[in-house]
Amino acid sequence: MEFGFNEDRLAIRDMCRSFAAEQMAPFAAEWDDQKIFPVETLRAAAALGLAAIYVRDACGGTGLGRLEAAIVFEELAAACPSTAAYLSIHNMCAWMVDRFGDDDQRARWLPQLVSMDWFASYCLTEPGSGSDAAALKTRAVRDGDTYRLTGTKAFISGAGTSDLYLIMARTGADGPKGISCFAVERGTPGLSFGKPEVKLGWNSQPTAMVQLDDVVVPAANRLGPEGTGFKIAMAGLDGGRVNIGACSLGGARAGLDQARSYLKQRQAFGKPLAEFQALQFRLADMATDLDAARLMIQRAAWALDTSHPEATQYCAMAKRLATDVGYAVIDQALQLHGGYGYIRDYGIERLLRDLRVHQILEGTNEIMRVIIARRLLQDGS
Repeated sequence: MEFGFNEDRLAIRDMCRSFAAEQMAPFAAEWDDQKIFPVETLRAAAALGLAAIYVRDACGGTGLGRLEAAIVFEELAAACPSTAAYLSIHNMCAWMVDRFGDDDQRARWLPQLVSMDWFASYCLTEPGSGSDAAALKTRAVRDGDTYRLTGTKAFISGAGTSDLYLIMARTGADGPKGISCFAVERGTPGLSFGKPEVKLGWNSQPTAMVQLDDVVVPAANRLGPEGTGFKIAMAGLDGGRVNIGACSLGGARAGLDQARSYLKQRQAFGKPLAEFQALQFRLADMATDLDAARLMIQRAAWALDTSHPEATQYCAMAKRLATDVGYAVIDQALQLHGGYGYIRDYGIERLLRDLRVHQILEGTNEIMRVIIARRLLQDGS
């Protein structure tokens, strides 16, 4: 086991830390306040290879692993968790095209996704099926060399702005084996979007419903064979869970760093807050919890990179722990700032608002516990 980064990973970390400090952190509050989707910043990240981190280099991607991706997303989220999280979703979609698409599909879509000339959205959740994703109702009916898609997707990041939508739709019987995956391009007749959702956080990325009203797509736009869409969607989510956990680490780490500086500067009862042992202990626990969660994230990333048989369970464990710890740490960081933590000028409350949703998306933390418990209770486990 290795607990340190090699020179290449250190270089990736330093590059992303500099990019985040120079091109994201100074603007993150404005993006949040004005609900700005930072297109040019995302494309600048893509120019560094950050839009297709684990897409194979033979297909135009960066060709790195999930551990490198976790490093990237922690660093970017320290500046803006919302923007880093959208980049994670885009990476997930690009990887799904690379991993499950055919040569024609890779040639059609990956060049634009790698450069972020096109943005991508992942469309699984529906108004009536969130945690019970296999109960989705969106239908795709075969009609010669095309499919006709009808249904609604909910809480879709990038909806209305993205250029490519990976849609999970039912082509067969009820249950997971009746689901297939389709790529739908923006501008396809019948594809429309709901009003932008007004959210607690994640304001630097648009979120809306995706509506499909008899949308006709070529059969050549189906990723993988019929009936494999749920498997494709879940494979994407394993990596997405590692990434969103890493985003929680980054945002919480930024809050911890701010709290540490604040305790050194703020005076009370004749001395800096940092000299009160109770507050020292709180900082120590926050740092320890973050470090433990980081190790879990890195093990899950390693499991994906090595195709470990327990990869799905490790990803669920890591996502559950890192997002819970991340939110607890940023909540404590706000508390340590007292009233100032509640003021927008200090930035802590933005991090708290952004990190809260990480316990819900990519599978709620309750569903992570279901995944873990099922594996533990399997015969022969």
